[in-house]
Amino acid sequence: MTKDDTTHARPHGDSGKRKRLGRPTGNMNQRENILDAAEVDFSQRGYAGTSLKDVTAACGVTQALITYYFGTKQQLFEQVFLRRAKLISEERVNVLRALTEGGAKPGVRDIVRAFLLPLVALRKSDGGRAFIRLQARLHTEPPEISYGLRSTAYGDSTDAYVDALRTALPGLPTKDLYWRVTAMIGAYLYAFSDTHRLDVLAKGACDPWDANETLEQLTSFIVGGLEAQTSTAPKPERGSRPKKTQAAEPKIKAPKTKAARTARAA
Repeated sequence: MTKDDTTHARPHGDSGKRKRLGRPTGNMNQRENILDAAEVDFSQRGYAGTSLKDVTAACGVTQALITYYFGTKQQLFEQVFLRRAKLISEERVNVLRALTEGGAKPGVRDIVRAFLLPLVALRKSDGGRAFIRLQARLHTEPPEISYGLRSTAYGDSTDAYVDALRTALPGLPTKDLYWRVTAMIGAYLYAFSDTHRLDVLAKGACDPWDANETLEQLTSFIVGGLEAQTSTAPKPERGSRPKKTQAAEPKIKAPKTKAARTARAA
């Protein structure tokens, strides 16, 4: 056992008695520290660009300890993402349940705000902002990594919000509803991902770090999109054929005069 391994296998102030093999008995915050360090690395470099060595260097533990707690790099990535994503999903469901309590039917704006609020709260901490960047990156990660994670974390809660919006927008076709919910997700991911694009574009006119300003602007934008007039073209009735239109007769061009040819060449 190396000196490093001994440090992480025994708590500070250990009497030196031999411990039986099993779970490391060191600092109980080590697991969270590893998750915090990995969250930052994955959010900055992506899944492919981050190695377990990067994480060990960031949090000061051995790779063996990371493997003990999480297994492979992909399993570590999954635990990093699900740690906060599940809490966001649970909070969204709880807020939506409160809005619909007693048979109440919330409006579109209230539903959208409930969907966004957990992310707005996350932006107040460094770890929360790292997670939001990680979540935005997840949509560019390989399908075998991203699809299952998104479904596990957000599948049920997103379905609940789709149902709530369907109730609030009874005349909106299903196709339009799903397109607009997808656009809503894309809008908040970009707005919250700290790209600093708004700082450059607005030149001080906007404050993307003001939580209330961000929430109100994003909510208004999304509500406007959700409530916009539908553009879905109606499907033709079964058995009906498009009417044939008579082909227009070709126009015969008159020969150009010498004067016309001279003007075109001038």
